[in-house]
Amino acid sequence: MTRIIAVANQKGGVGKTTTTVNIAAALALSGESVLVVDLDPQGNASTALGIEHSEGTLNVHDVLTGEQPFESIIQECSDISGLSGAPATIDLAGAEIELVAGDGREYRLRRAIDGYLATLGARGATCHYGLIDCPPSLGLLTLNGLVAAREVLLPIQCEYYALEGLSQLLRTVNMVSSHLNPDLLVSAIVLTMYDGRTRLASQVVHEVRTHFGERVLDTVVPRSVRVSEAPSYGQTVLTYDANSPGSLAYR
Repeated sequence: MTRIIAVANQKGGVGKTTTTVNIAAALALSGESVLVVDLDPQGNASTALGIEHSEGTLNVHDVLTGEQPFESIIQECSDISGLSGAPATIDLAGAEIELVAGDGREYRLRRAIDGYLATLGARGATCHYGLIDCPPSLGLLTLNGLVAAREVLLPIQCEYYALEGLSQLLRTVNMVSSHLNPDLLVSAIVLTMYDGRTRLASQVVHEVRTHFGERVLDTVVPRSVRVSEAPSYGQTVLTYDANSPGSLAYR
């Protein structure tokens, strides 16, 4: 079965997109077949994967509104074999308004992905992982991501406001699992932007591990210039600088 993982946190700037594309790249480089679904209208995941997402490109918006089948929007990542992406364009910003009165609005993405995976299976092809990059909000786009997924990967930055708003996100996940997607669970938490020179970062790591226990991954992603630079070249950090601390952490 394909593992479908939503990378979510309604706080902006916590490393959701960076975590999504670099974990996807690391999995693909290890021989897995990986699909990244860009659910953020800013299209940053699409940029990092080097896939086209200019205005007019077929994208996730066309799938959610029923205008295109999911398969038609998928593009291969030229840098990494086995990695593909479903891009987002600015059109996606209007999807929440367009879908608000639609039938089965929370299930649009799930049905599209399930149909695509069924098509792959009929051909004898496989997709081992699907990673959904959710926008920094708890609106209808994120809700579609949580309903489509089976797991939530939660990035938390090692900074002062790390735990602020987490209770709201966890309530949303519980609501989705109770009413819309009983398979959903927070399977892992990853600590990002760790700066070992500061006492604050160590305190945040300790607090998060105390709160969430074994769900917190052992690997902590360091704050890294290379990680920040890579998207400007249309790359993940694993292809931009394979030996940087950020690359090693995501592997």
